Amino acid sequence: MTPKVVHLKSTVDPKGRLITVEHSGTESRILFTYHSMERCARWGLKLDDVAECLVDPDEVLLGHCGRYIAHKVSGNHLIRAVYEYENDLPILITVYYPYKERYYQGGGTYEDKIF
Repeated sequence: MTPKVVHLKSTVDPKGRLITVEHSGTESRILFTYHSMERCARWGLKLDDVAECLVDPDEVLLGHCGRYIAHKVSGNHLIRAVYEYENDLPILITVYYPYKERYYQGGGTYEDKIF
Protein backbone atom coordinates (compact mmCIF):
# COMPACT_ATOMS: atom_id res chain seq x y z
CA MET A 1 0.00 0.00 0.00
CA THR A 2 1.35 3.43 -0.95
CA PRO A 3 1.54 5.86 1.97
CA LYS A 4 -0.71 8.89 1.69
CA VAL A 5 1.98 11.07 3.21
CA VAL A 6 5.57 11.05 1.96
CA HIS A 7 8.32 12.31 4.28
CA LEU A 8 10.57 14.49 2.11
CA LYS A 9 13.09 15.94 4.54
CA SER A 10 13.81 16.80 8.14
CA THR A 11 15.86 19.69 9.50
CA VAL A 12 16.89 20.70 13.00
CA ASP A 13 15.01 23.60 14.58
CA PRO A 14 15.66 25.19 18.00
CA LYS A 15 12.30 23.78 19.18
CA GLY A 16 12.64 20.32 17.60
CA ARG A 17 12.59 19.00 14.02
CA LEU A 18 10.98 20.67 11.03
CA ILE A 19 9.51 17.88 8.92
CA THR A 20 8.54 18.48 5.27
CA VAL A 21 5.91 16.10 3.92
CA GLU A 22 4.00 15.72 0.66
CA HIS A 23 0.34 14.82 0.48
CA SER A 24 -1.71 14.80 -2.73
CA GLY A 25 1.03 16.70 -4.55
CA THR A 26 1.25 19.48 -1.94
CA GLU A 27 4.20 20.04 0.37
CA SER A 28 3.74 21.13 3.96
CA ARG A 29 6.06 21.72 6.89
CA ILE A 30 5.26 20.59 10.44
CA LEU A 31 7.36 21.37 13.49
CA PHE A 32 7.68 18.37 15.81
CA THR A 33 8.73 19.72 19.22
CA TYR A 34 11.33 17.84 21.23
CA HIS A 35 8.59 16.92 23.68
CA SER A 36 6.37 15.48 20.95
CA MET A 37 9.25 13.42 19.54
CA GLU A 38 9.91 12.04 23.03
CA ARG A 39 6.23 11.11 23.30
CA CYS A 40 6.37 9.39 19.89
CA ALA A 41 9.31 7.33 21.14
CA ARG A 42 7.52 6.54 24.42
CA TRP A 43 4.45 5.24 22.57
CA GLY A 44 6.45 3.51 19.82
CA LEU A 45 4.97 5.73 17.10
CA LYS A 46 6.83 6.53 13.89
CA LEU A 47 7.13 10.21 12.98
CA ASP A 48 5.69 9.40 9.54
CA ASP A 49 2.56 7.86 11.11
CA VAL A 50 2.06 10.93 13.28
CA ALA A 51 2.62 13.21 10.25
CA GLU A 52 -0.08 11.23 8.43
CA CYS A 53 -2.39 11.72 11.41
CA LEU A 54 -1.84 15.47 11.11
CA VAL A 55 -2.28 15.87 7.36
CA ASP A 56 -4.85 13.11 6.71
CA PRO A 57 -6.79 12.75 9.98
CA ASP A 58 -10.01 10.82 10.53
CA GLU A 59 -11.25 13.78 12.56
CA VAL A 60 -9.95 17.01 14.08
CA LEU A 61 -11.43 18.40 17.28
CA LEU A 62 -11.10 21.80 18.89
CA GLY A 63 -8.81 21.70 21.92
CA HIS A 64 -8.02 24.23 24.64
CA CYS A 65 -6.38 27.62 24.07
CA GLY A 66 -6.64 27.60 20.26
CA ARG A 67 -5.17 24.14 19.87
CA TYR A 68 -6.46 21.31 17.71
CA ILE A 69 -6.52 17.55 18.26
CA ALA A 70 -6.08 15.30 15.22
CA HIS A 71 -7.21 11.67 15.46
CA LYS A 72 -6.14 8.73 13.29
CA VAL A 73 -7.60 5.30 14.09
CA SER A 74 -5.02 2.53 14.47
CA GLY A 75 -6.75 -0.75 15.33
CA ASN A 76 -8.27 -0.44 18.81
CA HIS A 77 -6.16 2.64 19.46
CA LEU A 78 -6.01 6.20 18.25
CA ILE A 79 -3.07 8.41 17.38
CA ARG A 80 -4.06 11.60 19.18
CA ALA A 81 -1.92 14.56 18.11
CA VAL A 82 -2.30 17.97 19.79
CA TYR A 83 -1.10 20.88 17.68
CA GLU A 84 -1.32 24.64 17.25
CA TYR A 85 -0.14 27.22 14.75
CA GLU A 86 2.64 29.78 15.00
CA ASN A 87 2.75 32.12 12.00
CA ASP A 88 0.78 29.56 9.91
CA LEU A 89 3.26 26.78 10.79
CA PRO A 90 1.63 23.74 12.44
CA ILE A 91 3.48 22.82 15.63
CA LEU A 92 2.96 19.39 17.18
CA ILE A 93 2.77 19.90 20.94
CA THR A 94 2.26 16.33 22.12
CA VAL A 95 1.01 12.97 20.96
CA TYR A 96 -0.30 9.86 22.65
CA TYR A 97 -1.90 6.54 21.83
CA PRO A 98 -5.06 5.88 23.88
CA TYR A 99 -7.83 3.38 23.22
CA LYS A 100 -10.09 4.85 20.55
CA GLU A 101 -13.26 4.29 22.57
CA ARG A 102 -12.13 7.00 24.99
CA TYR A 103 -11.83 9.92 22.56
CA TYR A 104 -12.90 9.00 19.03
CA GLN A 105 -16.18 10.63 18.02
CA GLY A 106 -16.80 8.62 14.87
CA GLY A 107 -14.86 10.56 12.25
CA GLY A 108 -15.86 13.19 9.74
CA THR A 109 -15.52 16.21 12.07
CA TYR A 110 -12.88 18.68 10.89
CA GLU A 111 -12.45 21.80 13.00
CA ASP A 112 -9.18 22.34 11.08
CA LYS A 113 -7.16 20.74 8.29
CA ILE A 114 -3.45 21.33 7.75
CA PHE A 115 -4.01 20.52 4.04
